[in-house]
Amino acid sequence: MDIASLIGLILAIGLIVASIALGNAPFSAFIDIPSFLVVVGGAVAAALICFPMASMIKSPMIALKVLLNKGENRLELIKQIVELAETARRDGLLALESKVGEIKNTLVKTGIQMAVDGSTPEIVEEVLRTEVNAIAVRHREGKSIMDQLGRFAPAYGMIGTLMGLIMMLQDMSDPSGIGAGMAVALITTLYGAIVANVFFSPFAEKLGLLSRNEMVSMEIAIRGVMAIQQGESPRAIDQKLRTFLPPNQRGAE
Repeated sequence: MDIASLIGLILAIGLIVASIALGNAPFSAFIDIPSFLVVVGGAVAAALICFPMASMIKSPMIALKVLLNKGENRLELIKQIVELAETARRDGLLALESKVGEIKNTLVKTGIQMAVDGSTPEIVEEVLRTEVNAIAVRHREGKSIMDQLGRFAPAYGMIGTLMGLIMMLQDMSDPSGIGAGMAVALITTLYGAIVANVFFSPFAEKLGLLSRNEMVSMEIAIRGVMAIQQGESPRAIDQKLRTFLPPNQRGAE
């Protein structure tokens, strides 16, 4: 569970609800189902035009990663790579075959298996970097969906407001109802702003951050595998890979 994302989401929603509760208008004045359908339904419909159906179906699970992500412990990853390097230095590269099943990181496992099978360093690196590039493309698409939903929601909020104003202005026979009609028309703009700035846009930014962090972990994995295959000393590998860590973590055991 990502505590920061959860607290931020609860705090954002809580502040909005508290502001409504402390105001003079009843809470029911801020509830309008047609306005909600125009904003959310319209944004999703527009996104369906932009992206394949398969990607849109996966988007809810992608959004959940904002709250249910578990970042890889880079220090543990480096320690495992160094242990593999020590085994390879002591018993030879082929001795790592018995360790493959214990490796949790997918890239490290693939790279070590290929190295044990006799693949050249160039082929190993090419395969691993191709895998990383494919993952990066999938990450960009997931973030792009959230970005576009964040753009479309306010636009459809404005569309809903304009629709409400047109319907209101068609019947001006009762001036006392203009204020209420204007309030209902503006709700769609409010919904669009809330949906975009509480959910879609922050989710997109968090997905981008998670992707960048994962790319760093993958770079550590690739460089570690290549160093092991090239026969570098475990101490040199450890020092090289720790440069990816913040300074305050580099000395941790």
